Amino acid sequence: MGVLLEYLIVIAVLLGIFFAYTLLPAATAVVGALRLAEKRKARGAGSPMKTSRLRVFIPVLAILDGVLIVFTEFLLISFIFSWYYRVLLIIAGILLETVGVMWLLQVFNRPRAVICIVLAGLLTFSLAGGIVYDGVMESRELNEYFDYRTYLPFREDSPVAKLDGDASLEFTMSDDLPFMDGATALYPIYAAFAEAVYPDALGDGEDSEILKYVDCSTTGIAYTKIVDGDCDIIFVAGPSKEQESYAAKNGVTLEYVPIGREAFVFFVHPDNPVDSLTLDQIRDIYSGNTVSWTELGGPRWLGRIQAFQREEGSGSQTAMKRFVMKDTPLMTPETEKTLGGMGDMVERVSSYKNNRGAIGYSFRFYTTELMSNFKVKLLAINGVEPTVENIENGTYPLASEFYAVVRSDADENTRALLEWIQGPQGQELIRKAGYTPVKGD
Repeated sequence: MGVLLEYLIVIAVLLGIFFAYTLLPAATAVVGALRLAEKRKARGAGSPMKTSRLRVFIPVLAILDGVLIVFTEFLLISFIFSWYYRVLLIIAGILLETVGVMWLLQVFNRPRAVICIVLAGLLTFSLAGGIVYDGVMESRELNEYFDYRTYLPFREDSPVAKLDGDASLEFTMSDDLPFMDGATALYPIYAAFAEAVYPDALGDGEDSEILKYVDCSTTGIAYTKIVDGDCDIIFVAGPSKEQESYAAKNGVTLEYVPIGREAFVFFVHPDNPVDSLTLDQIRDIYSGNTVSWTELGGPRWLGRIQAFQREEGSGSQTAMKRFVMKDTPLMTPETEKTLGGMGDMVERVSSYKNNRGAIGYSFRFYTTELMSNFKVKLLAINGVEPTVENIENGTYPLASEFYAVVRSDADENTRALLEWIQGPQGQELIRKAGYTPVKGD
């Protein structure tokens, strides 16, 4: 229904533009031709010119065209979200209508033409100024996303979390080290695991050597790799149906061990005055039933809701479908609203260039810590904010577990690592990394 309404509005705008900006010149040409004919007839007959019909015809056309102009401008500004572009559009419409009516009434003399030219010039310079202003604001944005390699273990400048003492599990270079992989948002956690239990000698090599054992292929690829036997343990959100099907098709049984909890969050532009939504309102937005912020108590200037989504197979998209939407069908997004990385989601919603009616989703720590250079506002869900305290006490309704996933035929070292992660030191590192462990202190 939302898509159909959007198409109808676009058609109405196009028809309005066509009639509004072609009716007046056409009417002017008709009236001009009639008046010219009357002048010639008057000169030939020697009688005064009769314009009584034209005097009725002119105001009717002007009123009709004015209504079309207002209607067209109203529809156009509903698609434009910068206040200065809206003002310029309205002024341009008024100026164009004024010039047309003056021409129609044949009072468009030289002084008035000069005034209109000056106004048109001011509009042009204002538009150019708006474009330059947008360019300056866009250049001030940080264009780099979170680079997971910032948390590469065994590097002096790495902010990776560390234990207060020695780990109870320590591998050596002669051991068959488990290959780790997983979601970008969880890299700070399993990088901390690696630094705690893997040998320090691993840090003597190049970054590529470390990434051989502690890689970050993102959720979708990590699931494929563990099924294909290219890694031993992955750290991810729950699987999608397609990922479960891929494992079953290849005869691989995966074990999902919850190791921590994290909040699934929704966020908006900082200027959006809406602070809280209910789960039902979220579902209405992402099913396409709610298309405007005014339906949610937001101001009219926010306009239409721009609901961004992630690509299929990503951890956040899987969480969105299974954890949030559940049995409610997720609407098919427009191509430009389907984003590949979580960084894309945060950047697009926070972007000055993007309209301020945007909404997106991700995980709390990734959004607030790893992408902290991009400012967004986290929404409370059912009136509860996504704080660490609310995740721990279970009041935030969208707190979910993340997993360490291994194959059922995992080797001894992978099993030992998995057991250590579930123990006090592994859970301590999860807390120190900024996440919520599944087991309390």
